[in-house]
Amino acid sequence: MEFTVEEIARMLGGEVRGEGSRRVSRFARIEEGSEGAISFLSNLRYEPFLYTTKSSAVIVDRGFQPRQDVTTTLILVENPYAGFSRLLEAYSQALQFSKTGTEEPAFLGKNATLGRGVYRGAFSYIGENCRIGNNVKIYPQVYLGDGVDVGDNTILYPGVKVYARCSIGSGCTLHANAIIGADGFGFAPQADGSYQTIPQLGRVILEDNVSVGAGTTIDCATMPQDATIIRKGVKLDNLVQVAHNVEIGPHTVVAAQVGISGSTKIGAFCRVGGQAGIGGHLHIADRTTIAGQSGVSKSVEESGRTVSGFLATDSRDYMKSQAIFRRLPDLEKQLRELEKIVKNLNLASPDDGPMR
Repeated sequence: MEFTVEEIARMLGGEVRGEGSRRVSRFARIEEGSEGAISFLSNLRYEPFLYTTKSSAVIVDRGFQPRQDVTTTLILVENPYAGFSRLLEAYSQALQFSKTGTEEPAFLGKNATLGRGVYRGAFSYIGENCRIGNNVKIYPQVYLGDGVDVGDNTILYPGVKVYARCSIGSGCTLHANAIIGADGFGFAPQADGSYQTIPQLGRVILEDNVSVGAGTTIDCATMPQDATIIRKGVKLDNLVQVAHNVEIGPHTVVAAQVGISGSTKIGAFCRVGGQAGIGGHLHIADRTTIAGQSGVSKSVEESGRTVSGFLATDSRDYMKSQAIFRRLPDLEKQLRELEKIVKNLNLASPDDGPMR
């Protein structure tokens, strides 16, 4: 795809300084630019490259004043990094949504409905009574069970599996091999030590603009009328486990290898670091930050807290504890020396005289 500098400036709400008719078709770092590329300058440590770059255009801050002659065309915006990110996003969207039509073989069940501009990759399966919105992209080997809903402009990458009756919102991205609606981990212990399977009959609801990483699993709820719910704008990294009846609040981000146990409710705008484990039936307040590898065994009721460690506690207390922990060998040595001093003092003290 190729655009003029003027077209890009209009997209970013920027101002052109230089030749607006120049054409760009790719991205490059400012120090590696070539004809037809577009770059950005955000960190002024890279300013010297602006005067030597071969890129056709460079996005810069609106208040930037070059100290030397510039041969490239400048696009002046409020935030160069954000502007370049917007441009990357627009380019990515154009690539991702360029596919349409059906590759054979592909299966479409009875009473399933497809919106406009849908792409169905080879060996994809859409079950009965599914509703697929406009411009949805279903890549090869995707499985959608009976009664699945998929909103407009959603992308399901290769190998995604969505179990029956689950609902996927608009603008969602499900990366390769994500599993939506697998059975929750429900087993009842028996008198003889074996386990009886508890049927998992609920579903999963993903609201709009949710991103689910590769290999992530979101389990269905237990009861037929219930759902595991991922609210709008949530971003789940790769290899995250979300158990049955969990609810994750809007715009929360969860890094890779996190495990969230059943029936836990996580608030809005939370941040969960990689490899953290969160126990079941807990409540995590809005804007909580859980540090990586933390183990959370009790609810966090106060909004805005940061918790760390195993078992997770207030981060300030945890860091103080860690500082003491690192000094334990020295502290033990000092304690033993003090014990010797006290013992010697007791031996040296005279016996009490007779009472008068």
